[in-house]
Amino acid sequence: MTWFNEENTVEQLVLDTLTDKDNQWCVAEPQADFFDSHLTLQLANLRWHFVPAEDLPRQHSDVLVEPMLREALIRLNPEIKAQPDRADDILYRLRAIIMSVTSEGLVRANELFAQWLRGEKSMPFGDRGEHTPIRLVDFDDPNNNQYIVTNQWVYPIQEGGRRFDIVLLINGLPVIIGEAKTPVRPAVTWVDGASDIHNGYEIGQPQMFVPNVFSFATEGRAFHYGSVRMPVEMWSPWKAQSVKDEVRSLKNESDLHPSLFTLQTSSGLREVQQAVRDMLRPHVILDILQNYTLFATDKKHRRIKIICRYQQYQGANLLVSRVVKGYPKKGLIWHFQGSGKSLLMVFAAQKLRMHRFLGNPTVIIVVDRIDLDTQITATFNAADIPNMVGANTRQELHGLLAADTRKIIITTIHKFGEAEGRLNDRANIIVMVDEAHRTQEGDLGRKMREALPHAFLFGLTGTPINKRDRNTFWAFGADEDEQGYMSRYSFQESIRDQATLPLHFEAVDVRLHIKKEAIDQAYAQMTDSLNEEDRDDLAKRAAKMAVLIKAPTRVQAICEHIANHFKTRIEPNGFKAQVVTFDRECCVLYKKTLDKLIGEDASAIVMHTQSGKSDIYAQWKLDKDQEEQLLDRFRDPNDPLKFLIVTSKLLTGFDAPVLQVMYLDKPMKDHSLLQAICRTNRTYPGKTHGLIVDYLGIFDEVATALDFDDQAVQQVISNLDELKKELPGVITRALAFFPGVDRTLGGYEGLMAAQDCLPNNETRDAFAAQYSVLSRLWEALSPDPCLGPYEKDFKWLTQVYQSVKPGTDKGKLLWHALGPKTITLVHENVHLETVRDDLETLVMDAEVLEGLLDGQDPDRKSRVIQIKLIARLRKHKENPKFVALGERLEKLKERHEQGLLHSLDFLKELLTLAKEVVQAEKQVDPVDERDKAQTALTELFTEVKSGQTPIVVERIVADIDEIVRLVRFPGWQNTKAGEREVQKALRKVIYVKYKIKDQDLFDKAYGYIRQYY
Repeated sequence: MTWFNEENTVEQLVLDTLTDKDNQWCVAEPQADFFDSHLTLQLANLRWHFVPAEDLPRQHSDVLVEPMLREALIRLNPEIKAQPDRADDILYRLRAIIMSVTSEGLVRANELFAQWLRGEKSMPFGDRGEHTPIRLVDFDDPNNNQYIVTNQWVYPIQEGGRRFDIVLLINGLPVIIGEAKTPVRPAVTWVDGASDIHNGYEIGQPQMFVPNVFSFATEGRAFHYGSVRMPVEMWSPWKAQSVKDEVRSLKNESDLHPSLFTLQTSSGLREVQQAVRDMLRPHVILDILQNYTLFATDKKHRRIKIICRYQQYQGANLLVSRVVKGYPKKGLIWHFQGSGKSLLMVFAAQKLRMHRFLGNPTVIIVVDRIDLDTQITATFNAADIPNMVGANTRQELHGLLAADTRKIIITTIHKFGEAEGRLNDRANIIVMVDEAHRTQEGDLGRKMREALPHAFLFGLTGTPINKRDRNTFWAFGADEDEQGYMSRYSFQESIRDQATLPLHFEAVDVRLHIKKEAIDQAYAQMTDSLNEEDRDDLAKRAAKMAVLIKAPTRVQAICEHIANHFKTRIEPNGFKAQVVTFDRECCVLYKKTLDKLIGEDASAIVMHTQSGKSDIYAQWKLDKDQEEQLLDRFRDPNDPLKFLIVTSKLLTGFDAPVLQVMYLDKPMKDHSLLQAICRTNRTYPGKTHGLIVDYLGIFDEVATALDFDDQAVQQVISNLDELKKELPGVITRALAFFPGVDRTLGGYEGLMAAQDCLPNNETRDAFAAQYSVLSRLWEALSPDPCLGPYEKDFKWLTQVYQSVKPGTDKGKLLWHALGPKTITLVHENVHLETVRDDLETLVMDAEVLEGLLDGQDPDRKSRVIQIKLIARLRKHKENPKFVALGERLEKLKERHEQGLLHSLDFLKELLTLAKEVVQAEKQVDPVDERDKAQTALTELFTEVKSGQTPIVVERIVADIDEIVRLVRFPGWQNTKAGEREVQKALRKVIYVKYKIKDQDLFDKAYGYIRQYY
């Protein structure tokens, strides 16, 4: 049998794809040209040429292939061509930067080298000694560059040096380094490759990464990339995205080329191949180097390198493409909250300002609120974007536009609302409006169009815009765009790509629970346009709600819950919290109550206040600098400030990745609700999700979006003779997914042929379900001789399954995008963690929620719990106590079917019954179960015992029984921690104490333990 390994699958796939072995480089439909029109065909035909590492003209200690670089310097620089010795001066300076990495640090050395790569450095090579720019790379005509791909590059010495799997060189400069891992070992993922680069190569051989644009890692199931010193958890996938709609909207097809995006429909090796073919094209790498790479200073004054995510690259290039072509003159970008809209604007502004065909344009960044102004301005400032100016008043904005200023101008939406008449007629003005859905307030979109009649107008938003938002679509949506959007990046995509985290939801039923109807009635009158004072007035009119919310007993109960929840669930993991209250009075009430529970230093209020004695909240006023210092303290995980108490501030535009939980005690809906809860979805080391704790039942309707997969309930089969009869059919059904596939073909061609038979989620799910049946059947029958004839087919199916299955429990991949049926974004993506915090009324645990689908039948939740109860009761069918519980279940079902029990009440009764079943199980005499487990293990060890086995079967079984019972706990099979502890205990007995080095025996013993313990 031919085996699949790292070299003949993933590494060879990348090399063959880059050198276009399958002639697919230009097969895609014509796409929009994001470079310059006259280079279209040349860009599409650029290729990498493979040269074995040992054939390159370099010593193992050389980072640069200097003969190639010298030749490029002479070819691209007339001043050096006139005096070739000048190339030595450049090479000397480049070597000096590489050597300085040990003193400067990798990011700084990489930044200095990038300045040379981007043509930002000059030398006194002119006729009169004047400085002339030096080009290491030709961005204007990429055909003038030399593109080499090689593998197994050794540095810095041949014996004992580091071996890099894949290296891409432009003009002898190693700009890309790739790490390939095996696709058929479940324990190995792209994370291992990325860790090798980040934790090994960049530290041990930093010189190799001084010229680096980015690195990538893949194990054949996923492709991720990152810049130097970027933490592995921040490495991003690269997904090609169809822009067919954009192409159809363009009239001049001579301006198109098949270069940038293809439609993503496949997975595994095919998806990796698409990512390689899309991202590692020479001109895309040059585009990322020139326009989509930033060096910034973080909050701790450290230099960091930022590289674009694919949705930022695609969205910004679509925007730039429209400006270069001159039509359409507008577009709407919806990228979900937290997915990097601010950086998209930075990248787009940077590329627009530098574009040689746009004639030094003006770029205007328009934000909708002062705090958003601060965030975006901070993003631009941190990235050292040149020629940027703020327009804080109407007069400043008018003055800048009247003076025909050619810079990046940042201003607020309201400055345009105050504009009258035309401010500038020029056509190369590009306006980008953040949170564009708010422009429906006062027809601000029309105001901007009147003030800048010939400008390009692009809207960006992090929340969905529905068709009722007519003003938004009129101002920004182009007729050429289906559904009104130029670019869309959804919540499920951002979670899949780890750009944001999923949101978990806990509803807390306080004793004075406020009915949702009362909230809806009061909040129906509220709109986002109200200022703080108007909201306070409205709250007073909603007297019933305000009185209930502010009842001292309720405030005390909620604050006690917050303090306890935070101390037990959030603080041990190093995260922080935001408390969102009904109004400013509640901010103060909660602060005073929390101070008694957690101390005064642990929390702070941030809210709108007025100056003067008229404002009773003036004592909480913070000026801009004080507020920023406070927020920096909150972002610092080591600072004792743990809580921010707010009512309207910091619910939009506030970014603090260390924030995990929002304690929500304020009625909110639509854009405001979605923006607020997404404060918790930013990625952060060790953070797996954002958490919303809801005290008002705002998300009660989310329950209707929960559904469960009945097919996940698996039938238990115990008769071995029946299983043997089923085996041939199960194998045949699994192999039926791969008609015509040659199972003797190895390498990536064989694996790809198999993966091509699983083209979509539905087929992969069906195969996974069939393979799961086969895998359990195989384990149940092993080591029966009946398995022999099917062993090769089973191993082949296992390798294929491992190559397409999702990533580990670390959440690196999602098996599905969330389903299309759910109507609203919140319903689609925010799921329940628990329904009631007191755990007496309603409990929905993680196992139940894993069966969640996106159907519309809320009664299916109850059916799943029924199935689970019936399965538990059947285990004790001879016990009278459990027979009585079963009869209660039947009566419950009858009452529900007769309409005597509402669905929610039926669910509560079911969960109460489930709790009693668990309690009853705890009281069952465990002797019978223990005997069953020990008998099963005895049979196993008797079966495998040989004359060389230096132990007594009864002793090893007794030892296993004793140690496993000490460490296992109810439900341990469903948790990674439980599995680890039991496996560790088992190893201590088999491997350590009895010195039996038999992996097969260990696997079988563990299988029995999972079943019987």
